[in-house]
Amino acid sequence: MLQEITGQIASYSSSLNLVSVLGVSSTAGIIGWRWWKRKNSYKSLHSFPSPPKHWLLGNIPQVLAAVKQKKFFQLLFDWSKQLGPMYVYWAGQPVLVLSQPKVIEDTIVNGMRDGSLIRSQRTSTAWNDIGGPILLGQNGNEWQWRRKAWNPEFSSSGISKYVDLINQACEQVIENIQEAGLSKEVQVDPLFVELTMRVISSLVLGIPVDRKTVSPEGQPLDVAKVYEAMSILSYRFLRVATGEKIWKKYLPTKNSRDYWAARRYIEEFLSPRVDLALQMREQNKTDLEQVSSLFQESMLVKIAAKEPNYNRESLIAEAIELLIAGTDTTAHSLSFAVAELSLNPRVFQQARAVVDQVWENQGGINTDSFKQLSYISAIFKETLRLYSVASGSAPLEATREIVIEGQVIPRGTKIFWSMLAAGRDPEVYSRPEEFLPERWLEKNKETSQLLMIDFGSGSHRCLGEHLSMLEATVMLALLLRYFDWELVNGRSSVEELQQNLLIYPSDRMPVRFRLRN
Repeated sequence: MLQEITGQIASYSSSLNLVSVLGVSSTAGIIGWRWWKRKNSYKSLHSFPSPPKHWLLGNIPQVLAAVKQKKFFQLLFDWSKQLGPMYVYWAGQPVLVLSQPKVIEDTIVNGMRDGSLIRSQRTSTAWNDIGGPILLGQNGNEWQWRRKAWNPEFSSSGISKYVDLINQACEQVIENIQEAGLSKEVQVDPLFVELTMRVISSLVLGIPVDRKTVSPEGQPLDVAKVYEAMSILSYRFLRVATGEKIWKKYLPTKNSRDYWAARRYIEEFLSPRVDLALQMREQNKTDLEQVSSLFQESMLVKIAAKEPNYNRESLIAEAIELLIAGTDTTAHSLSFAVAELSLNPRVFQQARAVVDQVWENQGGINTDSFKQLSYISAIFKETLRLYSVASGSAPLEATREIVIEGQVIPRGTKIFWSMLAAGRDPEVYSRPEEFLPERWLEKNKETSQLLMIDFGSGSHRCLGEHLSMLEATVMLALLLRYFDWELVNGRSSVEELQQNLLIYPSDRMPVRFRLRN
């Protein structure tokens, strides 16, 4: 669902950028004044490499065309190859694009630490408009206490407790593939979406990953309905983030009706569990008779108990955020990993040998055997290097004049990055176009400083990094243990991609599985 709406927002988002350039008036005076102001405010940026641009519209025509073709990230990548590791494009406001891993990491870490770089107010407003105030929409002290509350739950040690639960969810995917009929075409991307949603719902909300198990705390998880509602809320976020006024959700339009219906459905799904968690906090009890042990151990109950600042509204909003953030990104990355294994027989056979050895030693996947699957984890890291799913989707803005790589960057400049280019930087990654998981395991001078920036950097690094790595490693290990497979559409599945707000396979990654001999 989310991948489908990114195409719908493309022309809308670009049109809003065009409107911001032309201004609210069509008079030549105002247009000329804006052009003059932009030219003088960002005078130092005119010496930077820049793609050819229109004197008034800047690079909006190229961006419009790329977005319409769903190749926006490819456009940034192509510009990086042509213009170098630091360049500026113009879209109403100058956008500085970085494409060297170390520069990206240092810029994010230092800029957000000293306050010189922030997420724009519009983006924060858009996040908070989805369903209430959430972690991603906060700054300062508000952000700090929220992050402090969640960090232990998503830490490496915190997530490692869920190996058995994640293994159970992944085993269900194996069953789904078998039920679909071996040797028949199976679109794996939707299967992985269901996997990741069931896992995040279990960890956060205490909903069993087993579809047949009843949850006494609330209605069961209907993946299709929840995913559709999440997609509508995400579409609302995109519209507000790109300029739509918040009050427009009160107008009698189809978008507004869809938004309110989706929000009601999600809140009705979440409210019973949130209310129960708050009741347990008020009564100072974690062992109510009618509450399942899975819910008692859920992140929702733990966060409500230890952080009194959370109330009903903010807990519902936070749960919505985690459902959205914990589903698509890992699911799409898993699809690309399955594709690369099919396209690289050497890696496939080496990975299978590792998995078979784990089964021989441990009899399956558990906390101990997971430590022996480092090569499988490296496969996922290599996949993220080549297909950074959330590639540059959270730009920053300079609050004051800053210096990056010795260059003065004026206040108001947007800072963006091309993760596709960064992941293929030949100075950091030797043989960058090859799929080489070994690069993440080798310990030598060349590889010891490899950067994994696909989950962000610094204190704002993605909460779900360890969960994503664990899900992907277990899922890939099970697939390797049980099946051989081939891509139905061959290499085109990793070449014909949708690239607006997320990178994902446009064909939903059809695969033909066979049971191992």
